[in-house]
Amino acid sequence: MLTSKEKKYLRKESHHIQPIFQVGKGGVNENMTTQIGEALEKRELIKVSILQNNFEDNQTIAEEIASQTDSHIVQVIGNIVILYKESANNKQIELP
Repeated sequence: MLTSKEKKYLRKESHHIQPIFQVGKGGVNENMTTQIGEALEKRELIKVSILQNNFEDNQTIAEEIASQTDSHIVQVIGNIVILYKESANNKQIELP
């Protein structure tokens, strides 16, 4: 679990990052979570965009992705989810 200080730092770090995945009306599937997991291993911090045509709750989608990829939800703001997972091989971010 991330502390509030760590979340604040990660929010600051994620400010300039563009979303690299989009969740559409099909929702979250196994292939998507596999790709998100691989991206988290490479980058540690990513954004996922939830499209307008998806009618599920954004927080529910974020929790589903986080649980399937063993990552942490940094923030859900509007239709954007920020996820963090410490990389085993490509450690880039040092948390305070």
